[in-house]
Amino acid sequence: MATGTQTLFRPSAEKRRILLVEDEFINQEILKAYIGEIYEILIAADGATALETLFAEYETISLILLDLNLPDMHGLEILSRIKEDSRSAHIPVIVMTADSEAEVESLTLGAIDFIPKPYPQPKVVHARIQRTIELSEDRDTLLMTERDQLTGLYNRVFFYRYAVLLDEHHKGFPTDAIVLDINHFHTINERYGKQYGDELLRRLAAWLLETVERKGGIACRRNADTFMVYCPHREDYDVLLEDLSAEMDRSGKGHIRLRMGIYADVDKTMDVERRFDRAKLAADNVRGSASNAIGHYDHAMHEAEMLSEQLIEDFPEAIRDRQFIVYYQPKFEVHGEEPALHSAEALVRWEHPEMGMVSPGTFIPLFEKSGLIQTLDQYVWAEAAAQIRRWKEKFGVTLPVSVNVSRIDLYDPQLKDRLSAIIGENGLAFGDLLLEITESAYTEDSRQLVEALRQLRAMGFRIEMDDFGSGYSSLSMLSTLPIDILKLDIQFIRGAFREGRKDIRLLEAMIKLAGAFKFPVVAEGVETSDQVAVLSALGCDYIQGYYFSRPVPPEEFEPFFDGKIV
Repeated sequence: MATGTQTLFRPSAEKRRILLVEDEFINQEILKAYIGEIYEILIAADGATALETLFAEYETISLILLDLNLPDMHGLEILSRIKEDSRSAHIPVIVMTADSEAEVESLTLGAIDFIPKPYPQPKVVHARIQRTIELSEDRDTLLMTERDQLTGLYNRVFFYRYAVLLDEHHKGFPTDAIVLDINHFHTINERYGKQYGDELLRRLAAWLLETVERKGGIACRRNADTFMVYCPHREDYDVLLEDLSAEMDRSGKGHIRLRMGIYADVDKTMDVERRFDRAKLAADNVRGSASNAIGHYDHAMHEAEMLSEQLIEDFPEAIRDRQFIVYYQPKFEVHGEEPALHSAEALVRWEHPEMGMVSPGTFIPLFEKSGLIQTLDQYVWAEAAAQIRRWKEKFGVTLPVSVNVSRIDLYDPQLKDRLSAIIGENGLAFGDLLLEITESAYTEDSRQLVEALRQLRAMGFRIEMDDFGSGYSSLSMLSTLPIDILKLDIQFIRGAFREGRKDIRLLEAMIKLAGAFKFPVVAEGVETSDQVAVLSALGCDYIQGYYFSRPVPPEEFEPFFDGKIV
């Protein structure tokens, strides 16, 4: 172990290396006296030695001081070779000569600066060298930060800046924002390895760079396999995508499917990032489509986007003014001679003061994406618990109610406290709220979610798995999941009783599977007496659907308390 004074490594404190190409000994000594204490100097007295030294040490050389009059070749020839070789082209060169007429030609060939002979004052020489090295290093840093290291395309920040500059210089020209990505890229990485995936990305980037630059646009790697292009408007994107797909297919590892979203003739008063959000929305709109690989941002998408923004903006006021109304749909047990009310599901509706009744299919996915769903869920939990209490006070019966618990809720470290507080405020038992979790929630980071559900179940809550059978995890995880009730995906009901045919084999298998694990089964979406009879005969425990009732507000639900309740 080292002792004593600790060595500190600071790049800014390290001596930069300068290659001095000079055949006159006296000039070598003068420059060593000028700058030798500040820089490490490598000396080459002729052109051949200079090039040999350069290509051996190019990774560590910060600057070249080049005399034009050398014994074996002219300095301009050396300068030309330096700038033609990719290894050394980026290294700045300062030309030194008494021939003032050579200055223009030197600068044309790529020299950065010019030091005359005889040499000026040491402080002038030092200032020019220092400024040249600093500017070069700043340039290299800029190039590294503005470009994606894998593909060489602009990164997102610089891409947006250059898009603004393009707008400034081409105000009257229609311009398109394009988002392009590779379908199922993560699967390609898994099948063929990251190295192959990286090669695909580089090939796509090279094609974009060549094609886009030819037309005067810019390209960027947004993230992973997603790319952005900003270019003059054109009408042949189908041909472009076909050509690009053909280029990608030359990999020899199967067909590579691409997806493109286009926001044509962008609104240049809009923030650049938002333009590409629109193009991304168009690309996402054709996700999974086998027949259409190009999505166009159009009026319908614009209207949907405006509606989404309006709903998000109105959400805080809607919560405050209690515009969200909780409806209830009954669940009936069907084992006995007559169906008996068993429980209910809480389903939220939005009575917007201007738009009227907003469909849950519109606002629920929006709030899940924006993160507002957690606030809405907590609102529904409180409303449902209060309604259970009111019905208990009115009818002397406690009717359990299912409430949705989103995946984001299960990551909340205060979830147990929030639910406990709601239960306590209304004088309920934990089992009076049935916590409904969609099956898909178990497929992402399942260990953490399963642990959260185990803790809730240990408190006394009962867990319902909603949409059972819609995901790939159903069969493999049933033996370990902390659940009490399975709710069949509605597609099983629709598939089994599809118009013109009846095929209950899959439905029967799913009910038997649940029975093997001793999980009660709920079937939702039931609409006819025939469906009720078949499900009951198959061993289904509870039925929910329009056959008994659509979701209704609390006052319309109350007549169900007049019948048999289990």
